[in-house]
Amino acid sequence: MKTLRDAKVGDTVTVVKLHGEGAVKRRIMDMGITKGRRLYIRKVAPAGRFRSRITVRGYELSVRKEDAKCVQVK
Repeated sequence: MKTLRDAKVGDTVTVVKLHGEGAVKRRIMDMGITKGRRLYIRKVAPAGRFRSRITVRGYELSVRKEDAKCVQVK
């Protein structure tokens, strides 16, 4: 199972499934990351709380490591 956390810079991935419960899943969906949505990985931080900077629905978004592992992609 590949997650958003495993994606590399320059990859374009498609969301397959969202894992997590309650507030975590709702927060991810509120950011615009939903099933079937294509995400472009712009940057990946080597350390720190935020791991990925992605483009989704025409805007850039920073995703925390904890949230990135809840997004299954292909």
